[in-house]
Amino acid sequence: MLNSVEKQRRFLSFPMFAVVGASTDRSKWGTKILLWYIERNRPVTPVHPNVGELEGIKTVRSIVDLPSPTETALSVVTPPKVTLELLKQAKELSIPAIWIQPGASDIACANFINENGMSDQVLWQGECLWRDGDGVIQAML
Repeated sequence: MLNSVEKQRRFLSFPMFAVVGASTDRSKWGTKILLWYIERNRPVTPVHPNVGELEGIKTVRSIVDLPSPTETALSVVTPPKVTLELLKQAKELSIPAIWIQPGASDIACANFINENGMSDQVLWQGECLWRDGDGVIQAML
């Protein structure tokens, strides 16, 4: 079983990223996470069911619409009930790495992760990309 740092390094080594939970409101954490990727020149796709573009980047309506889901690491900043549904979809799509931001998961999400053997591919225990990501990137250099 991978520890948190190993999972963070693995997550940030993927060639593509997607963010679920970004919106047109820059004060929301989903958008802050999207901007984190943009500011670091990371290839990122925002996922939004109703908005066609966020921060100048074309969105996809759902994670099923990601061009290369098996090569995409997924950041999740949604209410826990939505996160649980995303985890189910991500498992079906074989998305290899998922970073659930603090507050976006609950016991049902944790149970699903553990019961489906996803512990090594999902960060969900308080790790925060916005807070921790730069340190992980520096340690990888």
